[in-house]
Amino acid sequence: MTANTWNSTRPWRGIMVATTLPLRDDLSVDHNAYAEHVRWLLDNGCDGVVPNGSLGEYQTLTDEERARVVRTAVEAAGDGARVMPGVAAYGSGEARRWAEHAAEEGCGSVLLLPPNAYRADEPAVRAHYAEVARAGVPVVAYNNPIDTKVDLTPDLLARLYQDGSVVAVKEFTGDVRRAYELAELAPDLDLLIGADDVLLELAVAGAVGWIAGYPNAFPASCAELYHSALSGDLDTALPLYKSLHSLLRWDSKTEFVQSIKLSMDIVGRRGGPTRPPRFPLTGEIEEGVRAATEKAVADGHR
Repeated sequence: MTANTWNSTRPWRGIMVATTLPLRDDLSVDHNAYAEHVRWLLDNGCDGVVPNGSLGEYQTLTDEERARVVRTAVEAAGDGARVMPGVAAYGSGEARRWAEHAAEEGCGSVLLLPPNAYRADEPAVRAHYAEVARAGVPVVAYNNPIDTKVDLTPDLLARLYQDGSVVAVKEFTGDVRRAYELAELAPDLDLLIGADDVLLELAVAGAVGWIAGYPNAFPASCAELYHSALSGDLDTALPLYKSLHSLLRWDSKTEFVQSIKLSMDIVGRRGGPTRPPRFPLTGEIEEGVRAATEKAVADGHR
């Protein structure tokens, strides 16, 4: 297995960083800082960015802010194909409008959660993805049943692929067994690593991309880990993975937004505050994130 080279024909492959969003102390969006962050990620081994995901606190943004974040990412990346906006919304029509906006901005793909206003059944899920796919931009499904209560099982993902509604899936369940079943049912559907702390397992299982969290703080080391894992260079990948794992697992915790922003602050990148209802970390959780981040710094990661 060899690492895939990013190209504009399948722009959802490679390391697509789910970007944090810099906020000023008054909690307004610092678009200049965000543009700088996007450029820094691309300069340090990442292939593209995913604005307006959960890490980007999209649920707390106004429509105007959300649209400008996408525009800022495209301008900073210099190539819209490198930008995969999150287009999740309670209504399928609204999600389609965000996908249409992404298409207008020249984005190469979009990331879409299943319906999350209620526990949708299979017909509703398929209709939701079909509606958004009509915008004409490739759709990456995001399977996160922990938060949405809707599970995109391998069977359902195969149907979504057969419908022509999705090109890939960001798999966040942590159940690496699904990778093999999905490859049997829909071999041409691209599997993307969706949780940082199962990166190695899913890379070995055939993943062709990573929608990533912790490259926001350690892009170069995460890029080295990703490429060595995909190429089958376990002599390089396994020590890196073991060294970083105490940090990477915070990407799968409830407090992942604050955790990654705190890690950024510790390494000298502007993480900054989060908007309510998220509040700063305290107590044992803060201590745990600090310890894992400081260990990564001591181990030479960057």
